[in-house]
Amino acid sequence: MSNRFLQLLSSRPFLMVDGATGTNLFAAGLMTGDAPEMWNFEHPERIEALHQSFVDAGADVFLTNSFGGTRYRLKLHNAQDRVREMNREAARIGRRIADRAMKEKGRDIIVGGSIGPTGELYEPLGPLTIDDGADAFAEQARALAEGGVDVLWIETMSSKEEVTAAVKGAAVTGLPIVTTCSFDTNGRTMMGLTPADFVAFVHELDPKPVAYGANCGVGAPDLAVTITQLKAAAQPGDVIVAKGNCGIPYYEEGHIRYNGTPELMAEYAKVVRDAGARIVGGCCGTSPDHLRAIRDSLDHYEPGGMPSVDGIVTRLGQLTSKAAATLGSEQPGGRRGRRQRANGADTHPNF
Repeated sequence: MSNRFLQLLSSRPFLMVDGATGTNLFAAGLMTGDAPEMWNFEHPERIEALHQSFVDAGADVFLTNSFGGTRYRLKLHNAQDRVREMNREAARIGRRIADRAMKEKGRDIIVGGSIGPTGELYEPLGPLTIDDGADAFAEQARALAEGGVDVLWIETMSSKEEVTAAVKGAAVTGLPIVTTCSFDTNGRTMMGLTPADFVAFVHELDPKPVAYGANCGVGAPDLAVTITQLKAAAQPGDVIVAKGNCGIPYYEEGHIRYNGTPELMAEYAKVVRDAGARIVGGCCGTSPDHLRAIRDSLDHYEPGGMPSVDGIVTRLGQLTSKAAATLGSEQPGGRRGRRQRANGADTHPNF
């Protein structure tokens, strides 16, 4: 077990992964419509500062600024020919920060190579084949590995086809793979996968990811219930990831903000640990301050029993109205037809 990520995972009861990329880059000056990945060249010092802020907040793992790093996503910015260059640089920036933390603080920090969706539809709904997708993901994965990442982190997925392609592409590097889906559509992914569907599917993948779970979504309560469903379907030894959004998004002065407080995220972290997650972090809206609260809440925390839906609602707030029936009715303590508030608009994954 020579891989740093696997070593750390085997030696700790839990690992904390980082917070949002886009939200924090917007605060640093990124404009709507800009490609965050281009900041690896244009403003590398700001990317370094973001990674460092997560390390300072206590993160064991942070993800590279490469979420939209496939040729399909970069094509939107006429940068489809810069896949290797961009992903390698994203990884090198992360590696510098992680190595510095090891040298100065004696801390093992893991660099995860962020791999997001292509944004394309797969056959039979669209033109992309699994082999096409796998080729694009392999191109990205090789560059991230060349730059020095410890693990490939496939996130915010919604379809079996895309997960299959991403895992197939990432496997060419031989690095460990983590994969998460976003269950943001009435308790399912956009393409209809339930948490139980996803667990069964993960166990059919070759290679099987070393960890899987949920990220993004529509708020801490929904994400927490999703984790209970993943755990209910999991097999012994499975490592589950919880990387939920920081509350519910809202618009203010032309910007998307999130209403989750550090206190909410601290409680969310305890709830998902109770539910069985071993890797915990934040997604859209999660700042270093939120992440620091998560770290403080989890250090020395002993997870309790599996929380019920009603217990999650009591601790974190109401489920979104459209997800309540799908998520709540499938769990002990859930009540069909609970009248609950609707959430705000969804936003760019991992923002």
